[in-house]
Amino acid sequence: RGAACGADAIELNVSCPHVKGLGVELGSDPGEVAEAVRRIRRETGLPIFVKLSLHHDYLRVVEECLKVGADGFTAINTVRAMVIDVYARKPVLSNVYGGYSGPAIKPIAVRVVYELYEHFPRTPIIGVGGVDSWQAALEFLLAGARAVGVGSAIAAKNLTVFREILEGLNSYLESEGFSSIEEIIGLAHDV
Repeated sequence: RGAACGADAIELNVSCPHVKGLGVELGSDPGEVAEAVRRIRRETGLPIFVKLSLHHDYLRVVEECLKVGADGFTAINTVRAMVIDVYARKPVLSNVYGGYSGPAIKPIAVRVVYELYEHFPRTPIIGVGGVDSWQAALEFLLAGARAVGVGSAIAAKNLTVFREILEGLNSYLESEGFSSIEEIIGLAHDV
């Protein structure tokens, strides 16, 4: 069905902290996530990427999902967090918890991508979480991501962030003597 709408892939978000009973709650059970992937795989030939949370055993989730047809993984979703209104003396969000994103979670997200690549080096990984510069994107690539996602930085820098990232990565590749982005994927593991 997704292909008929022009989709190139499906991202299964089993890690959103905002949705009760789904999202991160579903994503904490490797068997449930694998069952969701299995059902989607029966319906489509499109690549399926599972968006992971760091709030559970994501390595086991990956292992189970690969067995039933997942093609890759997006790491990581937002970090479960909360803010309290000091005058109302209650959580700001009606759901109590929400997702914290942006540059502050980048070191955590890079670590998860690094671990995923270490255990599943041939599995495509999309690195997300705090990509706001070409250097941040580069860290994810060096850790093992084959692509990166940009979210929060759009609000801070608008759409020019994409040009900045692409131009910065191209300059880096040229100055460091690389001929393609593929040459740097996972290089941080060569220590």
